This record gives sequence, C-alpha cells and structure tokens, in this order.
Amino acid sequence: MIETLLAFVVATAGGLVPILNIEVYLLGAVATLDDGALVAMAVAAAVGQTLGKIPYYYVGKGTITAPWLKRRAATPGKWATRMADWRAKAEARPIWGAGLLALSSFASIPPFMVVSVLAGVVRMNLVLFCVLTFVTRLARFLILVLAPAWALSHLPG
Repeated sequence: MIETLLAFVVATAGGLVPILNIEVYLLGAVATLDDGALVAMAVAAAVGQTLGKIPYYYVGKGTITAPWLKRRAATPGKWATRMADWRAKAEARPIWGAGLLALSSFASIPPFMVVSVLAGVVRMNLVLFCVLTFVTRLARFLILVLAPAWALSHLPG
C-alpha cells in the first residue's frame, strides 16, 4: 500500500518536474513486488502523471503564466518552428492533435511536457486530455512493470 502511495507522489512530482523519473522508481519496484502490487503502482503512477501534466495544459491555455515558456516560445529556432507547425496541424485536425498527445504520452516523443502545453494552446478538451493521458501513461507503465516478469518467465531453461 505504501508503495502505491509513493508511486502516486513520485509520479505527480515527476509530472511537474521532468527530471524526476517515475520509470526508474517503478523499475526498482519490479524486483521486489508481485504483479498485483505492480499493477496498483502503475495505476497510481498514471493518475499522478495525469495530475502532474494538468498545470502544463493550463500554461498553454494561458490560465497560468510561465515567463520561461513565453521566452522560449518567442525565441526563434527549431523549437518555436516545430511548436508552430504542431499547433497549426492540431488546430486544423483535432484528431491529429489527440494522436500526437497519445503518442507523446506513451512514448515521450515528442516531449510530453511540450505536447501538454500544446494541448492547452489549441484548447483541447480537458477531459479528453486527461483521459488520453491516463490511458496511454497506464499502458506505458503496465508494459514497464509487467514486461520484465513476462520476459523472465519465457526464457528457455
């Protein structure tokens, strides 16, 4: 139970501060916990990461101000150009924007923090943002915690 609560706390903090890595925490738990506890931790981590990305969504929407983000967006360069391209595509094709969010949330390519801001910029529905984030983060974390046990059980010998 305490492991699940800690997974939630670490995931929420990691959602807010990208240098904190929930994946490392979950992988550490793989060696010591059974599958039921790992699934509970993956769910808690997915909830925590979803909550941790909501402030970035609101930064993009303009509800929360972030001077560092405004400076970064105003700086000409590859980042600003890509963001403008993604924004144009997401505004023109909402399904493309949802797909980009799902890909980013699952694979972290493009960076999930950036795409969370973009979701707010294009005014993606907050419920859709949260559902997509939760489902794809949960899939990511379940694979992360269950794949090692599955792989070990299928080794010859």
